[in-house]
Amino acid sequence: MKLAQISAKAWSGAIRALVAGILCVLMVEQPMLAATVKTAKKTGPTGKQIQGEERVLHALNRFTFGPRPGDVAAVQAMGLQQWFEQQLNPASIDDSALEQRLAMFPAMKMQQAELMERYPGPQVLRQIIDGKMSLPVEPVEHAIYTDQIAFYKAAKAKQEAAQAADGGIDKTAALPGDGVDPSTPAMAAHVEQFYSGLDAVRIINLPPEQRMQRFLAMSPDELMEFRKSLSQSELADAAEGLTPEQKEILRSLEGSPRMIGAELLESRMLRDIYSERQLEAVMTDFWLNHFNVYIRKNQNEPLLLPAFERDAIRPNALGKFEDLLVATVKSPAMLMYLDNWQSIGPDSVAAKRAAQNPQANQASKDRGLNENYARELMELHTLGVQCEVSQDHPVSRLDKVCGRGYTQQDVTQVAEVLTGWTIDQPYRSGTYRFEERRHEPGSKTVLGTTIDEKGEAEGLQLLHMLATSPATAKLISTQLAVRFVSDTPPPALVDRMAKAFTASDGDIKTVLRAMFDSPEFWSPEVYRAKMKTPAEFVVSAARASEAEVSNALPLAQALNKLGMPLYGMQTPNGYSWMAQPWMNTEDLVSRMNFALALSGGHVAGTQIDWGRLLGAMTESVTQPAMDAGDRDAAATAKEKRLEWLLLGQAVSDRTRQTVLQQFQAQTTQQEAAKSFSILPNDPVPGAAVLNAGAPRGKARPPQDRQAAVMSGLLLGSPEFQRR
Repeated sequence: MKLAQISAKAWSGAIRALVAGILCVLMVEQPMLAATVKTAKKTGPTGKQIQGEERVLHALNRFTFGPRPGDVAAVQAMGLQQWFEQQLNPASIDDSALEQRLAMFPAMKMQQAELMERYPGPQVLRQIIDGKMSLPVEPVEHAIYTDQIAFYKAAKAKQEAAQAADGGIDKTAALPGDGVDPSTPAMAAHVEQFYSGLDAVRIINLPPEQRMQRFLAMSPDELMEFRKSLSQSELADAAEGLTPEQKEILRSLEGSPRMIGAELLESRMLRDIYSERQLEAVMTDFWLNHFNVYIRKNQNEPLLLPAFERDAIRPNALGKFEDLLVATVKSPAMLMYLDNWQSIGPDSVAAKRAAQNPQANQASKDRGLNENYARELMELHTLGVQCEVSQDHPVSRLDKVCGRGYTQQDVTQVAEVLTGWTIDQPYRSGTYRFEERRHEPGSKTVLGTTIDEKGEAEGLQLLHMLATSPATAKLISTQLAVRFVSDTPPPALVDRMAKAFTASDGDIKTVLRAMFDSPEFWSPEVYRAKMKTPAEFVVSAARASEAEVSNALPLAQALNKLGMPLYGMQTPNGYSWMAQPWMNTEDLVSRMNFALALSGGHVAGTQIDWGRLLGAMTESVTQPAMDAGDRDAAATAKEKRLEWLLLGQAVSDRTRQTVLQQFQAQTTQQEAAKSFSILPNDPVPGAAVLNAGAPRGKARPPQDRQAAVMSGLLLGSPEFQRR
């Protein structure tokens, strides 16, 4: 990338010179880095290995979401090998502090059926409106259902009035939670007025339990009028003192998918930032990307994803790959995302009855064998990219040509094996079940192996075959090496990891140990050679600065702006672990803007105490009596201290010079925050909604503005972009 190629639009505002200077460093040094990695690929490791503090820092940068101040010393005191083994066994690590933070999201611990019964999806609400279902009688659930239906009807009436000229609207597009981005909860519309007799204020001042009972006793119309009468701060006060469960109930009134999706994003961000079980968190992130599910596939996916992460991915992230594979195949989130829940065998009992039934609707007749999941299961989850069959490469030579020879016929047979793997009441209980009447009868042949007819057990035999394939061992080992070692991992390393995978029956801990013990992992050529993805960048910045996060949704919104929304990859291949997709100029500028906004307290719900981090040094270097020379020396000392606090090592002379030149710019952080659309004193997204109940978390200016600007520049520097 050349500086001349950068669009002039990217350099607008007061940070133009700043970003140009920082990116110049990146553009000068990155080609040198790429050349080094390319040379390392050809020649292999030099025989030297990273030692001392750099060795510990390297491990922390690869096996965690980034070190916090003091982590290097703590790992050195424990011993690197012992620390790694402890991380491989997360159950041995106390994570109670994180669990206290996650206690504000009780819905995330509900079993799937319980969650969907309490918090209905749009499809259930439509069935009630159409008279196909009855409202629940339990008081709390009754209030949740009736309020969501009322919001739907109000929105529908508004749209019908706006579209009266063409006679109505499609009612499937206006329910609470339809087509929403869960990282941006709706802001309640309100008018600045007082409720007659100040009744609303009296309700807010009631004790929490009485206040909650008044909310539940209100009719939907009364609740909406009550909400409209309050200012944004009063709406947040209305949730003060309520239990986490009560706050969830209120948050759900404008749509269950919105509330559940927002809690899913918040809990994941908090886990990645604060969990002491960092390797488990990193591997959970890895597998969520490998087994990607798009949260906006439909209105039901947000309700299915919490169990996907909690029950399928995280417990198996460091276990046997086959167990993980089976858990993902049975996950309703995956079954719905790739449509296997609707797949019906062409000769199954269900297909024959539908064909013979004149009353069956056309949709049920057209619903047949679906190959979407079968294809991605083989191509992305296990064997790798499909080989093309041609005259030059006949089937008999496929295994020699590309090492993973499956054909379209194999895809079809896999799809038939997995017919009947579906979801029980997908919009009401949302749990996995095997339905024999949908299953394709007869034997199937996959990769030359005959699978005899035996119902659900056919799928388990297939998954065992795929999970233990040498091609799968190679694919998983390659992807792990790319994530943890290099964009171009040495073939010898991948082969060693693949052998460990095969010898251990796909034990992920064994594969990671093989990588940890390899000379290639500790080679100087791969030190700081991996570029962080946006998610790694945001989480590592929060960890490095020991940020206190009271509301993680703005951080999730930052990922949207940085091009990597959580659960936001629409295609099943997931995000790339390599540098190239994240290297364009616009994204790098956005990273710098985010870093400055974060360090300056412009990200609502997140605060950083730079004075505490710097300790007594902060007070000593800000004395107004210092002359100019002393101030320069003090600023340089503070900047160097921040380098070690945030990065664990010194930065280049060029980066340090840029930081020292730019930190005094008065508008640096304000312009960065404005450019990144995270403005100071903005309310936390959703805090204006009565049902938010989250801390308002308004941004506050840092007490040490000098340290904040320096830190933002360092967090946006090329050195911090690498791990």
